[in-house]
Amino acid sequence: MADLFQFTKYWNTVRYLKPVQVYGRLWFKIHRPKPDLRPSPQLRIQKGTWNDGIRKRQSMFGPSHFRFLNEEHELSSSFDWNNPSWDKLWLYNLHYFDDLNAVGAEHRREWQLASMRRWILENPPGFGNGWEPYPTSLRIVNWIKWSLKGEVLPEDVARSLAVQTRFLRDRLEYHLLGNHFFANVKALVFAGLFFSNLEAERWLKKGLCSLAHEIPEQVLTDGGHFERSPMYHSTVLEDLLDLINLTSVYSAALPGDWRKTLDEWKKTARRMLFWLKVMSHPDGDIVLFNDAALGTAPPWGELEAYAGRLSISPVSGTGPALVHLPDTGYVRVRNGPAIAFCDVGPCGPDYLPGHAHADTLTFELSIHGQRVVVDSGTSCYGNGPDRIRQRSTAAHNTVTIDRRDSSETWGGFRVARRARPFDLEVCNRGEEIAISCSHDGYARLPGRPVHRRQWDFRKNELSIKDTISGVFSEATARLHFHPDIGIKLVGPGRISADLPSGRKLDLGFAGGIGDLKCSTYHPGFGKTLENKCLEIKFTSPELHTIFKWA
Repeated sequence: MADLFQFTKYWNTVRYLKPVQVYGRLWFKIHRPKPDLRPSPQLRIQKGTWNDGIRKRQSMFGPSHFRFLNEEHELSSSFDWNNPSWDKLWLYNLHYFDDLNAVGAEHRREWQLASMRRWILENPPGFGNGWEPYPTSLRIVNWIKWSLKGEVLPEDVARSLAVQTRFLRDRLEYHLLGNHFFANVKALVFAGLFFSNLEAERWLKKGLCSLAHEIPEQVLTDGGHFERSPMYHSTVLEDLLDLINLTSVYSAALPGDWRKTLDEWKKTARRMLFWLKVMSHPDGDIVLFNDAALGTAPPWGELEAYAGRLSISPVSGTGPALVHLPDTGYVRVRNGPAIAFCDVGPCGPDYLPGHAHADTLTFELSIHGQRVVVDSGTSCYGNGPDRIRQRSTAAHNTVTIDRRDSSETWGGFRVARRARPFDLEVCNRGEEIAISCSHDGYARLPGRPVHRRQWDFRKNELSIKDTISGVFSEATARLHFHPDIGIKLVGPGRISADLPSGRKLDLGFAGGIGDLKCSTYHPGFGKTLENKCLEIKFTSPELHTIFKWA
């Protein structure tokens, strides 16, 4: 029986993959290109000026002392570049070299240059975390950006940059695609324009041809990135703005029709800015749907300012009280002092759900500028228990049935059977807004239950009705509250919540038995904060929950 379950899980994971991902994975494992150590091509002459991009947070605090993901380590020896006792994502960040373009980077120039040369000496070509395609891609771009700001790359650093680009060209992440592949081909464009010879022209051509396919594929019509993660949306938007920025430096080296391409890139960037603004809380930062963490990708305010420096006009407002983003499957509702974000979309593209959570029909809620109801966030990657819990349905503001997840998330980045939303209705009746949707994520269970949720927004009130059709043994709805919210049970079916501003929030429910549980909230990588979760166990097929505020 266990063998059958494992086969089913693997089959329902693999069957959605594109053929290129399957044979790309095999090729990636068996093909190991030999590093090409030839001297670097000549540097291309800059015809324009690099505009100031996004300034990262400082991560270098000494010649060999680094802080990433709220964790600090000293790089004591060459061993530490691949120290197995340190988190893999932390090591990836170490190899990115984001500090080259961070706040105050000009004051750390000597440290940074020494660190680049140390990386070259202690990371032999083709070996270790630093030569994996994703960190290689980010490092190539960061080293080139550092030079574009006016720094002079020493000959040994420029040569290493060329060696890295050649190696990356033979290790593109076709088996992953998505934001990883986007970062790969962005790096090829940067290197293809930074250097000047026939080899560089081939890098440029490969990068531009890939982007011509990837941008329409990855950026949906409503402006959202197709992986449905606001964090990765911000990352890809910054990538696109960097590419637009680069065209002003090397316009003479671009193909004859590049102006049309540039216009399309700018239109896409503006759509992405609007999407990101819609999907940001009043505090200016993102909703934590799917893999998302604060402080990793730039918020929309910084991205909009960057776009402005590239002559991309700003986004004016977020539209009316009801904004439906139909392609990504999100709905934003403004109801007086309250802003709600409802997830009524698929967990991600079928062939790439690695950053998806089992969170169908979840929501987040801010009132008077304060986050009130929050998804649990993302503090780590990998295969550990924290990663498993944070991707589970129970970590989100939705309903679990028979203690199962709505989508079968497993491993660090896998999804087998996944929930499909259907029968979506979005109605704006002026004084009232109603959103309702069902999903079939639990239809695989013996009683084939279906969860349907309806949000009704009225003046100073949000009513949520959860209905389960079909046969089930138990069901639980959860509401995770921000750590700053003081919350207590004040009677059967009634909750009182205190906002930091002193304002009150009342919450009542019928059709279930509620209990406050201690939980954890993870607004950033490496961050764990204690919070409260209201668990309501269904006593009937229908649960009715009402929020009221002044």
